[in-house]
Amino acid sequence: MKPISIFFMIPLLLISCKTDKKTHISFDAYPSPIEENLWLDYTKEATMFRLWSPTADEVRLNLYDNGTDGQAIATHEMEQQGEIWKTQIQGDLNGTYYTYQVRIDEEWLEETPGIYAQAVGVNGKRAMVLDLSATDPTNWDTDKGPSLSYPNEAIIYELHIRDMTIHPQSGSNSPGKYLGLVQEGTKSPEGFSTGMDHLKELGITHVHLLPTFDHYSINETKLDSAQFNWGYDPQNYNVPEGSFASDPYEGAVRIKEFKQMVQTFHENGIGVILDVVYNHTGRTAESNFNQEVPGYYYRQWEDGTLSDAAACGNETASERPMMRKFILESVRYWASEYHVDGFRFDLMGIHDIELMNQVAETVKKINPNAFVYGEGWTAKDSPLPEEERALKKNVLQMPLVTAFSDDLRDGLKGSVFDDTSTGFVSGAKNREESIKFGVVGAIDHPQIDYKKVNYSDAAWTNDPWQAISYVSCHDNHTLYDKLKISCKDAPEKDLIAMAKLANAIVLTSQGTAFLHAGVEMLRTKNGEHNSYNLPDNINQIDWGRKKQYTEVFEYHKNLIALRKAHPALRMASGEAVRNQLDFKTTKDAFIVFQIKSGDSEDSWSNILILYNACNQPIDYPLEEAWQIAVLGDDFDLQGKRKALNKLTVPPISMAVCFQKN
Repeated sequence: MKPISIFFMIPLLLISCKTDKKTHISFDAYPSPIEENLWLDYTKEATMFRLWSPTADEVRLNLYDNGTDGQAIATHEMEQQGEIWKTQIQGDLNGTYYTYQVRIDEEWLEETPGIYAQAVGVNGKRAMVLDLSATDPTNWDTDKGPSLSYPNEAIIYELHIRDMTIHPQSGSNSPGKYLGLVQEGTKSPEGFSTGMDHLKELGITHVHLLPTFDHYSINETKLDSAQFNWGYDPQNYNVPEGSFASDPYEGAVRIKEFKQMVQTFHENGIGVILDVVYNHTGRTAESNFNQEVPGYYYRQWEDGTLSDAAACGNETASERPMMRKFILESVRYWASEYHVDGFRFDLMGIHDIELMNQVAETVKKINPNAFVYGEGWTAKDSPLPEEERALKKNVLQMPLVTAFSDDLRDGLKGSVFDDTSTGFVSGAKNREESIKFGVVGAIDHPQIDYKKVNYSDAAWTNDPWQAISYVSCHDNHTLYDKLKISCKDAPEKDLIAMAKLANAIVLTSQGTAFLHAGVEMLRTKNGEHNSYNLPDNINQIDWGRKKQYTEVFEYHKNLIALRKAHPALRMASGEAVRNQLDFKTTKDAFIVFQIKSGDSEDSWSNILILYNACNQPIDYPLEEAWQIAVLGDDFDLQGKRKALNKLTVPPISMAVCFQKN
């Protein structure tokens, strides 16, 4: 993610953790009713409203007949019952909009929809009472995503909803919308499949949706104007974003269409993963959190100033009981109400280890096939001690959590922070150990010299699926742009070969495979490295490139088929990888390893994989006969051709050979 919000300083009086306007001497002393239900309780007979605000002197509930404008049709004073402010309104309020408003001392804070809002009107200012069961699609009770034994059986495709269908050549009837993303039968003018059909043709198993909860950036009342944002500026965490809906004004529509999207993906065998941003809010002083309990949900330094590990103006305090409660209940809600199949945590290192373990356990209880992964780093420093942070190096303490491997990413293509930096596929020297480390999924393996790994001097996973294998994502340059910028004199054919080899390594590594949308068509953003708010002509998937780079698409399609067909490419345990994967040759720009599939279900008893990043072919001597499955651009998973004494691996390419059981 990238910094996209403005820093708003909260008055020190409101955020200081040393003194409090009422009786609590610190945030730690705030009453923490973690067992209390803070969600809206709706029935046709009555609705119960609840709010936790321990420093409030008074709390109002305002009711409205729409989510946009006009005066309140009724205002009710809420009563403090124990540690919670409550009021119950008789009658059927379905479709009624509402806000809370808190008074502390003599000051009425801004109205808020409440942090537990489940439905909102346009731009998320007012919450909506809603019979959620009425938003369920037909057969929603039997809906379920794909089954997984381990996360590295997944092949994740990271996309932004708008990017996939907004291009004029996408063929979509609902460009940029939830339902447009899952529309079937769409084609480009050249007759190539686009959108949902493209994803099925490619063969991925899960889509990773960039933030699709309600965020601040897009003005939903002006959707006819050009607007774009990745969405890493959270507003309402438990409500789908309205700009992707056909009608952002009516609170139920975005919910219905989000569920329809998920169901359609599931019907086509594709899981849905949400990119979640619990580490910071899009605004600070004006955030819903601060309108309810000023300062509590955020971390501060000892002098009372806001900490900012997200580089977006604030960071949330996951270690505080009511923030932890909120995050855990929010992921539980998305997993149960919307049937999502996983969560990607933005800047996961801002959260504490205990929280992430609880998140993974919570999600698994609801959906055993779901999984959790995240960025194992922070953008800036944090008051949370390093040993408590959910960092990449602490994944060993998070047995159900997966983290991105920047070791493999930058080992393959060069540092994302240096445009001129190159990697293994683009001519850099001494990157072999970083690639090998990526191949084994960041586990402890006796054949890796950890002193030569680019970022990690030790293993950071217990099992290989705990590492996300990737070379590009929404952040930084696209793979094609990075290669083009860092290898200015390279001919186009070499850039294409580098791009193919990079994802060949990703998809034959033992970690959990992750692809950036459009990489299979050499996606470009015209050299832009931070496109979070740039227009569609930079961010959109250009479907004309599918024809232009058909061979690149076919190559990725074949790679995915190869990975899905052979369990030996995605072993479940670190012990299995240590026992069965043996590196044969490692020299400059050339890596060879053998996998003995052993007792696995794989139809191949032995697999030989060779990565040649040289500009020249390499002759590799063989001691026994092998059947050739992949050689350069040629795929033949039946292995009709054989290699006897040697195998000549083409320049900048991968070869895969096998022996059958």
